[in-house]
Amino acid sequence: MTKIDIISGFLGAGKTTLIQKLLADAYPGEKLVLIENEFGEISIDGGFLKGSGVQISEMSSGCICCSLVGDFTQALQDVYAQFQPDRILIEPSGVGKLSDVVAAVEQTAAQVPGLALNCAVTVADAGKVRAYLQNFGEFYADQVRTAGAILLSRTQSLSQQALDQAVALLRAENSSAAILTTPWDQLDSATIRKAMEGAAPLERELLDELHDQGASCCQGHAHHEHGHGHGCCGHHGHEHHEHDHGHGCCGHHGHEHHGHDHGHGCCGHHEHGHGHGGHHHADEVFASWGRETTHPFTAQRLEEILTALDSGDYGTVLRAKGILPGAEGAWLHFDYVPGEHNIRSGSPDFTGRLCVIGAQLKEDALAQLFGL
Repeated sequence: MTKIDIISGFLGAGKTTLIQKLLADAYPGEKLVLIENEFGEISIDGGFLKGSGVQISEMSSGCICCSLVGDFTQALQDVYAQFQPDRILIEPSGVGKLSDVVAAVEQTAAQVPGLALNCAVTVADAGKVRAYLQNFGEFYADQVRTAGAILLSRTQSLSQQALDQAVALLRAENSSAAILTTPWDQLDSATIRKAMEGAAPLERELLDELHDQGASCCQGHAHHEHGHGHGCCGHHGHEHHEHDHGHGCCGHHGHEHHGHDHGHGCCGHHEHGHGHGGHHHADEVFASWGRETTHPFTAQRLEEILTALDSGDYGTVLRAKGILPGAEGAWLHFDYVPGEHNIRSGSPDFTGRLCVIGAQLKEDALAQLFGL
């Protein structure tokens, strides 16, 4: 199966820089083909990227989403037939509509069983989100809304307030995409790829851990209802037992993600019913609460927060985990179980993430405790 990754972004957002970083070591052992489509008659980036050894199929006579949709479909089929690659990276024109590119890819994949859309992402200059939404809404908003992940560039040059404002604007347009906020030079390409393809939620990891530890013994309380309230991302949580045949990491039909949430991070929270007997998966027994955040934490403040979780003031907290920006520079990774917690320095993630699992969680109090 040949995976297709679409890397879109407005003019000058940093698509080529991102692709260079990914080509360096994100796809070890894979045979790659890069298809570029530049708006205009002359392709500049194609020659620049040829040094990577990746085959370039350039189409410089127009926009992929407009006059070249038909040609693009044929070109994609030809590339697949000639090279049989493991993965095709598509860099559309900066002024193209991502939804049209996705439609062209899906149309082609429907005709060629060996092709499959893997993810569609948008690169966005963090400092220009507001201006571009106001001035180029038709194209820019489409790129944001269609993306399964939004990779913010140049975040290191923004204040915390400006970064939060940019994220809020993007979140208003797309409630479910993963938003990468960490400066790219702090991340390895594998972490960026993880964000692009839909990072495994912390919630799923913790629920599976509780299940493995025999969490089903905690059944017996009677709430038989599934809470579908909005999580930290402002999007609905998903039920874990079902195999969702709807939208995959790209927000498009055709991908099955077995046994995990389709949101990003640990976001959507759940208040799942406790059983009427028999064994139940952990996500039927416990509630979860999570957030993504760009705000830095000190080790001392995080120590105070985790100690406070033992007080009972926040519900019955059984497990918590997070990866957060550190105020002193290094990122902080933490784990919590009742009466015991651990804080350590670790590698950056695509954004700060945390998740709390328990019963009768007091979400407003937890948000206040973490300052979110």
